[in-house]
Amino acid sequence: MQVGEDPAAQPRVAGANVKLGVVIVTMGNRPVEFSALLHSVRTQVNPPERVVVVGNGTRLPGLPPEVERIELEENVGLLAGRNVGLAALRAHGDVDVVINLDDDGLLPDPYTAAKVREAFATNPGLGIISFRIADETGQTQRRHVPRLRAHDPLRPSEVTTFLGGGNAIRMDVMAQIGDWPERFFWAHEETDVAWRALDAGWRIAYRPDIVLQHPRTSPTRHPVFYRLTARNRVWLARRHLPAVLVPIYLGVWALITILRRPPWSGLRDWCAGFIEGWREPCGPRRPIRWRTVWRMTRLGRPPII
Repeated sequence: MQVGEDPAAQPRVAGANVKLGVVIVTMGNRPVEFSALLHSVRTQVNPPERVVVVGNGTRLPGLPPEVERIELEENVGLLAGRNVGLAALRAHGDVDVVINLDDDGLLPDPYTAAKVREAFATNPGLGIISFRIADETGQTQRRHVPRLRAHDPLRPSEVTTFLGGGNAIRMDVMAQIGDWPERFFWAHEETDVAWRALDAGWRIAYRPDIVLQHPRTSPTRHPVFYRLTARNRVWLARRHLPAVLVPIYLGVWALITILRRPPWSGLRDWCAGFIEGWREPCGPRRPIRWRTVWRMTRLGRPPII
């Protein structure tokens, strides 16, 4: 369903018993966007039961009283911040699904929460929903479609990864597979969580009708983009791939990186990150099973690309 359709056609009942929590991590440097996001969350039809905002090295003045605030003394990174918010939701055990949102995003559809509730209520095997990220004009960049066949961003599908800026994850999934990988800091953390969830038997759905509006950006705007992208891909392979697939996966991505013709400074940073990925500890190694590899292959994205 698209924004603006007849409200009578929107989900109302199926997910009534699914309790939602929202986690937003902010550094306080996008006050206008953050305020708009929070308003779009609080004005949902049947809004989420809990909203937790984590200030990553920043104060959080002026929040509505019903919004839970956690102010960290320093910037611990997006993923550690999300884990802090996740722990806050777990503390009371009253939330079934956590929605993670970028602080400069926006929920343009007031029935977003209802759609998330319905999806999880009607499919017990569903572990993660990947929202569609669209810019102010409604367009979705190719990199924001979490599958190889990305020419039609309006086609829903089962996928093997998801988008970090807008997603919903069943709390049981995180309890089973563990939290966000804090050492990654940023880049490919979604794939790390996705591979663990798939190996545990959960499904991941890309839902283009569930939209996070987000300004059009390029990932290369981050100074650490090339280094962390390379380092974390090595960590992904070391942590989760069967040994025989590790050189194939990393070789394919090295070739793709070269074919994309990054600037010399970017390629230099990429090489430094690649080396760092081998030198630095990546966390425990728990290779996915071959049946998971086959399942990912049948879904159109074998874990070599």
